[in-house]
Amino acid sequence: MSKHDSRSPPTFGDASKIRSREYSGSSKATATRRSALGEIGFVGLGRMGVAMAANLAAEGRQVIAYVRHPDQIGKLEALGLRPTTDIGDLLHCEVVISMLPDDDAVSEIVLGRADVNLAGLAAGLGPGAIHLSMSTISTTTASLLANAHARNGQGYVSAPVFGNPEAAKARQLFIVAAGAPADIERCRPVLDGLGQRTFVIGADPGDANLVKLLGNMMSATALEMLGEVVAVIRKRGLDPQPFIDIMTSTMFGGRAHKIYGDKIAKQTYAPGFVLPLVLKDVRLALAEAEKAGVPMPSVGVVRDRLITGIARGHGELDWTALGLIAAEEAGLVPVPAVIGE
Repeated sequence: MSKHDSRSPPTFGDASKIRSREYSGSSKATATRRSALGEIGFVGLGRMGVAMAANLAAEGRQVIAYVRHPDQIGKLEALGLRPTTDIGDLLHCEVVISMLPDDDAVSEIVLGRADVNLAGLAAGLGPGAIHLSMSTISTTTASLLANAHARNGQGYVSAPVFGNPEAAKARQLFIVAAGAPADIERCRPVLDGLGQRTFVIGADPGDANLVKLLGNMMSATALEMLGEVVAVIRKRGLDPQPFIDIMTSTMFGGRAHKIYGDKIAKQTYAPGFVLPLVLKDVRLALAEAEKAGVPMPSVGVVRDRLITGIARGHGELDWTALGLIAAEEAGLVPVPAVIGE
């Protein structure tokens, strides 16, 4: 399953109907509201999202998971989640988490679909609710969504993460959070249940997304260089693993070099952070740099490598496939035929 099912339109609840049902003042509505306190909404049940939501459920939290397709319901119920195909079921929650792949997906969930008169989170959540956006999106979109929630008396916290699905399962994510201090503190128990450390960097939600994008560029350029040097070593007929061991034990002992260096040396490119999503982040980072008047030529190289890899049919592979692309360019492995040639 992809991080976000973009092929079919979402089903949003009608905000006015939901509010009249939840806040009608009747004893039944009041009882429903009280029983719902503490429930967490979750949107974006891809590999990362499922691992994160399951961890919250394992802590004993009630997690309402919005999915578009009923065939996901059984799997999510087995993980202790309460799945629903109606986003209206999330609108009574005090905190709703989103873990979606791009700006368009998050904007659609928050702002809704005006063309069919259906409401999103901003129109449907109650005053005082918080949208905890853990997606990697642009700073512009983060500001837009924060303003939309503020107009409705809601909070918005940007909290993108560093880590892959395996790290998510192990609660080893690093989280970068920005937003109103009171909102972040309300989200703190949730954040602590998802990662090993949360870095709070300020009140502007877009700042967290900028840090995330630039951090990903440091990892992407490291992977590109790892791929290139491993290609040289393999082309000389040597085993690249001792080289990786030496480098990661001396000058390059960071997590990115250790984790991904081993994978590139072993030619392990199993799906994780797939190339189209990496390319999305690269383009967002280059746009941020251009706005700031800062050239990023090394990131431009990565962009072109990613485009090459996707064109060659590697789009479902992890970003360690930058090593595969380097190997192809070096003639170490055959270049796959491009469809249409």
